[in-house]
Amino acid sequence: MKLCVALDLKTRKENLTIVEKLGGLDLWFKIGLRSFIAEGWDFVKEVRIKSGAPIFLDLKLCDIPNTTADAALGIADRGVEMFNLHASAGVRTMETTMNRLSVLKKRPIVLAVTALTSFSDDEFMEIYNKPIETAAIEMARFAYGAGLDGAVCSVYESKAIKAANDDRFLTLCPGVRFEGGKANDQSRVATPQIASEARCDFIVMGRPILLASDPRAAVLKALSVFC
Repeated sequence: MKLCVALDLKTRKENLTIVEKLGGLDLWFKIGLRSFIAEGWDFVKEVRIKSGAPIFLDLKLCDIPNTTADAALGIADRGVEMFNLHASAGVRTMETTMNRLSVLKKRPIVLAVTALTSFSDDEFMEIYNKPIETAAIEMARFAYGAGLDGAVCSVYESKAIKAANDDRFLTLCPGVRFEGGKANDQSRVATPQIASEARCDFIVMGRPILLASDPRAAVLKALSVFC
């Protein structure tokens, strides 16, 4: 299991301060919409230079097949190690994207977003008319068939997604908190220990690390579960 630290603070300076504090640790950095829209590719490059850590670009691409595939190729050309797109964009979009990336000698890890961890069961039912776990497994199956490397899901769908596809099919799980931590805007949260037991390949932690009095100690606490 690998840890992705979400660089979701308000300013470039704040995020880069976190990067510097966590230098030398075995982790990934996640750059999402907020930071990418504000700071762009220069920020991605600066995080890589300062940390040497692999980058997960969390933009959740969702568009028609050709547009998504072109965007994915542009991301890959920038050397990002992992990115994601929405499974709800459809099988044709996922297949077109993977075909477009197949021309590369080395491509990024590509994940499909299933059910956002901010959804409650009732909210998800309103939109998708299915229970979360049922829909997440179905979307992950479509992604697996389209040749993607894994799925973004909550910790609680991880085992079922692997069982329905292949144990090597990756699961990346946001919404991970230390015991007793605030859920904030997440609904389906879990501890690093529960994530480890669920065989998650990657976990994402943001505020529990970013807002800690000692971010490095918080990362070491999370990493200790992996050992």
